[in-house]
This record gives sequence, C-alpha cells and structure tokens, in this order.
Amino acid sequence: MTDIHAKRIAVLTAAAKAKSQAKAEAAEQGIRALVKRGEPITFQAVQREAGVSHAFLYGHPDLRGRIEHLRARSRQNTAPTVPPDSESTLVIALTAQINQLKQRHRHDVKTLRDALERAHGENLDLRRELTRRGADASRQTTHVASIATTT
Repeated sequence: MTDIHAKRIAVLTAAAKAKSQAKAEAAEQGIRALVKRGEPITFQAVQREAGVSHAFLYGHPDLRGRIEHLRARSRQNTAPTVPPDSESTLVIALTAQINQLKQRHRHDVKTLRDALERAHGENLDLRRELTRRGADASRQTTHVASIATTT
C-alpha cells in the first residue's frame, strides 16, 4: 500500500467517525427534546426527531440502551398507580390533554406553514406570468401604435 493510499484511508476513516459522532449527538439532542416535551421515547420518535436511521440507532449500543431504558420507564409511568378518585387523576388527565393539544398545535402550525409556502410559490408564479404578459402587452401596444401611425 502506498503512502498516498494510506493517507486517503485515514482521511476517509476520520470523516466516517466524525459523521457517526455527529449523528450520535443529533440522536442525543433528539432524545433530550422528546423528554423535555414529555413525548414517549421510541426508536421511531428519536429517528424522526434526530434525522437518523433506525439501523444507526439499533447499531449504536449506548443509544440503543438509553432509548430502551427510557421507553420502558415511560411505559411504567403511563400505568396509573393511584386510585381513580384522587385529585392526581385530574392532573394526569389534564396533562394528557395538554400534550394532545400541543401535538395538534404542532401539526396545525406545520400544515399552515406548508400552505403558506405553497401560496408564496403560487404568488411568485403569478408575478412571473404577469411580468411576462406585461412585456407581451407592451410589445403589442407598440406594434399597434406603429400600425395606427402608418394609415
């Protein structure tokens, strides 16, 4: 193996390690964000939040263990441990309702932003068409005016 070939391999290896480290950090931040929002920790939720693949999460032992631990803990927390007639039942129900409202709000905001993006695109297309037609109309007006002056 030549010296240049070895250097290329070292550079590619370092780049792969850096990419893997960046993905691991993104997954960690995704987990923290999900915990902060009170959402269930699952492999799919972390994948969506962090923008990494299932294979990466399952293949990374530390992340896999942490996700499995948090997932199991959240499942334990969802089981009611207090009698249904206590005041904490009301708190649990209201907290669940707030989480649902937050989730619906995020969905509505995303839908509105997508609609706004489409409207901006349509507006741009219409402006371009108006500009094109305005240029065509000015050429036609000039042409009609020149014909009118010749008769």
